[in-house]
Amino acid sequence: MKEKFELAREEVQKLKSKPNNTELLKLYGLYKQATEGDVKGDRPGTFDIKGQFKYDFWKRYLGKGEEESMEEYITLVDTLKEKYGMEEA
Repeated sequence: MKEKFELAREEVQKLKSKPNNTELLKLYGLYKQATEGDVKGDRPGTFDIKGQFKYDFWKRYLGKGEEESMEEYITLVDTLKEKYGMEEA
């Protein structure tokens, strides 16, 4: 599973177009959940909007296990590859 997860992490960098903000935040949240587990610490303050969004999307996956998070991340990357295509090698 970890090999597929790492491959997906590399592939997402090779998409022809950048995913939209929601897709990027989902990728972030699932990646953090898979690699670090449940979100820790306090939610960033009012002036850190980007930090708040990242925190909130990571928190969406609270309690989800490492393996399940990796599977969902891989599935999301596969969907994005279909939607945006991959750069030629």
